[in-house]
Amino acid sequence: MEGRIREFIDYMRVERGASPNTIRAYERDLMAFKGFCEERGGDPFKDPYLVRAFVGGLYRKHKKTTIARKLSSIKSFLRFLHRRGVIDRDIATLLTGPRVPRSLPRSLTVDEVFALLDAPGGKDPLRLRDRAILELLYSSGLRVGELVSLDVEDVDLEGKVVRVFGKGGKERIVPIGDKAVEAIRRYLPSRVLLLKGDERALFLNRYGKRLTARSVERLIKAYSRTSGLFKDVTPHVLRHSFATHLLGGGADLRSIQEMLGHSNLSTTQRYTHVSMERIMEVYDRAHPRSRGEDDV
Repeated sequence: MEGRIREFIDYMRVERGASPNTIRAYERDLMAFKGFCEERGGDPFKDPYLVRAFVGGLYRKHKKTTIARKLSSIKSFLRFLHRRGVIDRDIATLLTGPRVPRSLPRSLTVDEVFALLDAPGGKDPLRLRDRAILELLYSSGLRVGELVSLDVEDVDLEGKVVRVFGKGGKERIVPIGDKAVEAIRRYLPSRVLLLKGDERALFLNRYGKRLTARSVERLIKAYSRTSGLFKDVTPHVLRHSFATHLLGGGADLRSIQEMLGHSNLSTTQRYTHVSMERIMEVYDRAHPRSRGEDDV
């Protein structure tokens, strides 16, 4: 079975262009499934009830969101095997997962974002780098993996755009604002000081190597505390804030979809619900006839 898992992982990496994080999640889930089947001494390709038993056991250990993700990994694997003729029936159709309520994206207010962007003060090379990172994330809505993958030549400061390779290796061009351009310009001389060898990455760590996504997550959490934002601020929260603020400013969904690199418009449409919540909050707070007399 391990050989089949390797075939599937190679397929996801090479043909589907899945991200490293996705690949690691698939591999972890499928190896756990393999271990379960070996303990039971059964062949999941011939015994669909063995697959169901594995899924059933997940309910005792994991949250619904985790179960749904693990189940998605297994179903994708089984469908791959069915298409390759390894199994003669699509066992994935027999599997049903938990209904997971679709949560609305969390975002910051404009004032909260500004407080976060101002947190890395000073002219220390790492502080200048961090300010450029925060400004670019909010200005472009990039995923953190896309941000750390940027090379210097991917950023056109004159044209105010960045070239991004998103999920599945899809290339897109994303505009960036003057504040982000200015922050990157201030950082670039410091990048030369940090640079070791011929590293092409735009954002470097203190050792002159490409910064990792985990490092960006840590620095954002640190600056969120410094700026007094007692919230769980992540790179994805900045991405959601970018989209929500654009929509609130009158941008159309298709343009936001293109900038975010969403394959489906339905993914982008979640932000309309966020904006409607904000509208209702403002209405309830400001309109003199929004509430009954008992509530006043």
